[in-house]
Amino acid sequence: MTETLVSYSLIAVYSAMAIYTFAFIMFAVDLARRSAESSDASAASATGLATASAQQASVMQAASSGGTATLTASPASTGDAAVSHSPKSLRIAMALTVIAWVLHVSAVIFRGVAAGRVPWANMFEFTLTATALIVGVFLLVQFWQDLRFLGSFITGFALLALGVGTSSFYVDVVPLPPALQSAWLVIHVFVASLSTGFFALAAGLSVVQLMQSRREAGKALKLRFLDTLPAADRLETLAYRLTVVGFVMWTFTLIAGAVWAERAWGRYWGWDTKEVWTFIIWTIYAGYIHARATRGWRGSRSAWLAIVGFAAVIFNFTVVNLFFKGLHAYSGL
Repeated sequence: MTETLVSYSLIAVYSAMAIYTFAFIMFAVDLARRSAESSDASAASATGLATASAQQASVMQAASSGGTATLTASPASTGDAAVSHSPKSLRIAMALTVIAWVLHVSAVIFRGVAAGRVPWANMFEFTLTATALIVGVFLLVQFWQDLRFLGSFITGFALLALGVGTSSFYVDVVPLPPALQSAWLVIHVFVASLSTGFFALAAGLSVVQLMQSRREAGKALKLRFLDTLPAADRLETLAYRLTVVGFVMWTFTLIAGAVWAERAWGRYWGWDTKEVWTFIIWTIYAGYIHARATRGWRGSRSAWLAIVGFAAVIFNFTVVNLFFKGLHAYSGL
């Protein structure tokens, strides 16, 4: 029975990866569509300006000759062409993402049932669960704010992480080490994974913010799809709000980890490598929030801090787990 459930889990994972691939392609098609529509809007705007100039010249000529002229508005002069809120490519991309996510969650459930425990006791299982939560946060946030333009980033990240997890980190279902046989495993790791989802979205927004700010500054960045995205300051505000949510959860993760360490090893803090890096990540995001709120760090500096923070999260999961020894070595199994 266990082997059957493990097989179902793997089938669901590979199926989700295949559909994430098609979703990534459709999100890329949507970005290309945005670029095309932006180019068309720019051409229409230029045509409108030319028409308005010709009409103004006609009015001036008629006035100088004592005649009259009627000024008519050109449809193209009314501003940039409106971008469709839900084009076909974007609807298909979101539908594929939802289908892939359902399969992804099914893989997590099958793995958990096969193991008889929560499925995040090693790097493969954590990759499986964390990526499901990252995509889940992306889908959930759409009810609050339209961030579908990050679809390529999120589906691409999930696809890459699952590819590495299944090819490099996969292990069979094994019993939990004694230190993990605790209810804190459910609380500590789940909240850490959930906060990673918010940090991932904030990092994606920060990357787009840097690109948008360069475009707004008139620097050499000719990516037409940026014309259809929110302004840099709006992107920064959204990234800040998501980071605050993730930071609250990461703070709880740090506290829960200390409580769990006291239960498992008899001390709250022992300068283990994993503990140190968890605190480093907390410090980076605390510095980001403090600097932006009190020191006026806005623009590219705040964006880079958010990106560095997420890079530290990835470093903590990969390099620290694989190459540093410590009491958390089981996370690299």
